[in-house]
Amino acid sequence: MIYTLYVLRSLKDGKLLYIGVTNNFKRRYQEHNDGKSKSTRYRKPFKFVYKEEYKTRSEAMKREWFFKNTTEGNKLMRVLIKD
Repeated sequence: MIYTLYVLRSLKDGKLLYIGVTNNFKRRYQEHNDGKSKSTRYRKPFKFVYKEEYKTRSEAMKREWFFKNTTEGNKLMRVLIKD
């Protein structure tokens, strides 16, 4: 199974970035845009801006943590999405 770390940008304000991990990106992306995710419900719609794929959930979660919780990760994410 492939796990996808993904980044979405809110089209409502153009600023909010959401970083998540899933094993079914297509389904999860649709859930965000349908308002089925509490954390993103009020910022929909979203556009996809970046993704990375991993063989294990653990690897993807570690990378998600890096992007969300470190200054280095935050800076790298901004470069990767050209923000």
